[in-house]
Amino acid sequence: MMRELLSNKIKMLNSELIEMASLVEKQIIDSMKALKEQDVKLAKTVIKNDDKVDNLQQVIEEKCIKFMATESPVAGDLRSIYTTTKVVTDLERMADYAVDICKIVPMVKGVDFSEDISPVWELVDIVTNMIKLAIEAYVKGDEKAAYEICDMDDKVDQIYRGMFGIVLKKMVKDESMINQGTQILFASKYLERIGDHVTNLCEWIIFSKKGDYVDLNE
Repeated sequence: MMRELLSNKIKMLNSELIEMASLVEKQIIDSMKALKEQDVKLAKTVIKNDDKVDNLQQVIEEKCIKFMATESPVAGDLRSIYTTTKVVTDLERMADYAVDICKIVPMVKGVDFSEDISPVWELVDIVTNMIKLAIEAYVKGDEKAAYEICDMDDKVDQIYRGMFGIVLKKMVKDESMINQGTQILFASKYLERIGDHVTNLCEWIIFSKKGDYVDLNE
């Protein structure tokens, strides 16, 4: 009976974790939509909604602390609860990068987001898919999937490096694009950092399952 009760509580925590991850995904997608469409109003909405992410993080962390203090979880459950606190920290940081992207929006007014910088939009699709897959793998305890998701980050890094050449060429061709081009590179960097935080999630998946620390950001 006690084991079933503990299992149900962990499932409830995972449900809230999925809710937070879904919100973070939306924040990232909306931040890039605001950038692409130069939608200052949407950017302000994303910044405002960051409070929702922060509140979810606080609620989940408080429940985890209470769980560890009152339920005396066994080793496997203890690792699961502990890593949940780490996962929500990484998710919150990803949401902060979405806010950083939104702060760029007023600085790129009049930029022609033509196809030659299209890789930056591909980055959005990859990193948000990585978040979704990582949370699914965490809930399932799928360490094999964790390694596979990390391989996706190599593609993120490749695209990010390629963006430098694309944007620098635009800036050399048109000096009036220097400020806007710099902001686009910042946005690309923020997306690349989100990918790194997903890699952190994968490390926590492996730790939760095996009890071993691995460095997948090498």
